[in-house]
Amino acid sequence: MQKLNYRTLREQGYEGYLLEHAPERVLQFGEGNFLRAFADCWFDLMNERAGFNGKVVVSQPIAPGLADKINAQEGLYTLLLRGMENGESVDRRRVISAISRCLNPYEDYQALLDCAKNPDLRFLVSNTTEAGIVYDPACGAKDTPPSSFPAKLTVFLHERYQTGLPGFIILSCELIDHNGDELKKCVHQYISQWELGDAFREWVDRENLFCSTLVDRIVPGYPRAEADGICKQLGYQDDLLDTGEVFGFWVIEGPQSIKEELPVEAASLPILVVDDVTPYKQRKVRILNGAHTSFIMAAYLSGQDIVRDCMQDEAIRGFMNRTIYDEIIPTLDLPEEELRGFASQVAERFANPFIDHQLLSISLNSTSKWRARCMPSLLEYAARKEGALPPCLTFSFAAYLCFYHNGQERGDGCLLGKRGQDTYEIRDDQWALDFFWEHRADDDAALAHAVIANERMWGKELLSLPGFEEVVVRDMALIREKGMYEAMKTLVSQE
Repeated sequence: MQKLNYRTLREQGYEGYLLEHAPERVLQFGEGNFLRAFADCWFDLMNERAGFNGKVVVSQPIAPGLADKINAQEGLYTLLLRGMENGESVDRRRVISAISRCLNPYEDYQALLDCAKNPDLRFLVSNTTEAGIVYDPACGAKDTPPSSFPAKLTVFLHERYQTGLPGFIILSCELIDHNGDELKKCVHQYISQWELGDAFREWVDRENLFCSTLVDRIVPGYPRAEADGICKQLGYQDDLLDTGEVFGFWVIEGPQSIKEELPVEAASLPILVVDDVTPYKQRKVRILNGAHTSFIMAAYLSGQDIVRDCMQDEAIRGFMNRTIYDEIIPTLDLPEEELRGFASQVAERFANPFIDHQLLSISLNSTSKWRARCMPSLLEYAARKEGALPPCLTFSFAAYLCFYHNGQERGDGCLLGKRGQDTYEIRDDQWALDFFWEHRADDDAALAHAVIANERMWGKELLSLPGFEEVVVRDMALIREKGMYEAMKTLVSQE
C-alpha cells in the first residue's frame, strides 16, 4: 500500500477536509498520541469550521520521538474517535491535516529557535508528561538543547524577545495542578539563574499568557492489534494511526479575549475559556476519577475485570450511580444540571465498547487515589449533611481495606492477593505496601483502626470523622458475611 501523504489522498479522491498550506500559528512541544488526538484534532476542526487557517509545527520534547514518521507522512495521520454517544456506538475516522512538520531539536536545534522569528506564530501548546514541568538547575542557556522543557521554553521566549515580536498564548496540557502557573514559575527561575535581565522578565510577564488548562480525553493511542486491518480499509499505510474516545473537553484558564484569536465557539468545540479552572478540575477528579476509584476494587472482588463489563451489571452500576448522584454531586458547586450532564457522559465513557480498561490498572496506587479523589467528597458530604456519612463512599473505603488486606504474600514490588483461585497484584507506594504487610494478621477492627489512624495516608481527618471507623468495620463485616458482590447489592437496595 502507498504511504499516507497528500499525493496519496489526491490519487484516491479523498473527499474529507484537508488544509495543505497555511501559516504556522502554533508551536507544540510534544508529538505523542494524546496531543494528536486532542489539541491537534481541534485545531484541525477550527481550520475547517471557523477559518483559523493555521498549521501546527511540532517539536519532540525528548531525543527519541516521531519526527521522522510525521515528516514522512507530511504531518498527516488518521484519527479514530470511538465510544458511546447518546446511547449509540460511534466510530468516526478523520484525516488530520493540522500539522505542518515535526522538529527534532536534538538533531537540529536551530530549526526550533528559528520558529521564534515567525510573526504568524501566536500559540504554544505543551504536553511533556507530568514530569515535564520541572526546574532543573543543571540546564544551561547555551545547551543545544537544554534537557528540560521549561529551559527550552525560556530560551525560545528569549529568542522571541530579541526579535521585537509579540509574545504568546501558552497552553499547558500537562496533568498537574496549576500547570500554567508552574511553567511560568520555572521560566522565572531560569531567567534568574541565567541572568537574562529584568527587561526580559517584564516582557515575559507582560507579553505572554501562561494559561493553566484542564484536559480530558482517554487516548489509547496506536491500535497495534488492529492497525493492519484498519490500513487495508483505508487504502493506505498510516504509521501514525491514533485512537481516542469520542468525549473530549478542554478548559482554558484565561481572559475571554483568547476567544478572539482561538475560534472555539465558532467551531462548536467542547472548549471553555474561564476565569478559574478549579471547579472543572474538581468536577473531573471527584466524578470521573472518584467514581472509578470508589467502585473498581469492590467490582474486582465481585469477579469483574473490565470497566465496560461493570456497566452491564445492575448492582455495580447502581452503586456507581448512587455514589455519583447522591453523594458526590451534592458536594460540588457548579450548576446541578451541568454536573448531572457530565455524570451521564461519564457513564457512557465507562461503557465504551472500544476500550478494555482493566480494573487492576486503575487500582494502582489506590491509597493516594482514594485520598485525592474520594476523601474530599466524603468530608464535604459529612460537612454539608450535619455529620451524616455517605454510604457508598464509606463502603468503598471498606472495599479498599479488603482488597489490600488480601495481600498475604509478597511479590516483586507488590503484594499478592487472592480472588477465588486467581492471584492479583496489589501495587502502591512501597511504604503503603509495607504498612499493610505489617498489619496482614490484624482482624477487621484492628486493621481499620490502624489504617484510619495513619496520618501519612489521610492526615487526621478520617480518624476525627465521627462514626466513620465504626461504619467501615460494619461494612467489612457485611463483606465477610455475604461476599463483596452481595454486600454491594444489599447497600444499593437500601433507601
